[in-house]
Amino acid sequence: MSKETPLEERRQIIDLLLSSGSVRFGQFTLTSGQTSNVYIDVKRAWTDPTRLMAMADALARRVGDAERLAGMELGAVPLVVATALKTQRPFVVIRKGARDHGTRQRFEGEIPTGARVLLIEDTSSTGGSAMESVRIIRSAGGVVTRALVVVDRGMGAIERLQSEGVALEPLVRLAEIPGASV
Repeated sequence: MSKETPLEERRQIIDLLLSSGSVRFGQFTLTSGQTSNVYIDVKRAWTDPTRLMAMADALARRVGDAERLAGMELGAVPLVVATALKTQRPFVVIRKGARDHGTRQRFEGEIPTGARVLLIEDTSSTGGSAMESVRIIRSAGGVVTRALVVVDRGMGAIERLQSEGVALEPLVRLAEIPGASV
């Protein structure tokens, strides 16, 4: 079901990332440990309601038959919540680590056994965080075959998730952003 984001919509997402200062140039270490001369900080865009709603609109159009939405704290949470509000789908927030008290659960929300869960990410590079989220959802009984991401850096996440039966669909690719390179 992988569909390319329409050109005009890709341009809109790129413009909102650029205008919000979400694209920064310099020397950065990514979550994966790799270095890059460009940093994509989608959080700078989603802190503005107009930009957040534009991203949620684009994500909502791609939800398909998912029964639940999910995203890992912190970067994906506003995207998941805004998309859930638009689509009226329940959502799950995945923790980066288990809590050391209470239920020690790795997520908040319900994942009924067999539920089709759509993972939403802000950015992807190697796919490590996305795969951790997929494992958590699957271990709770959810079915994950698709994931959406605002920006894919082109560093192997699409292939890594594909090898685990998950199609990663980016709204935009890093190479499409003016001045950015992998």
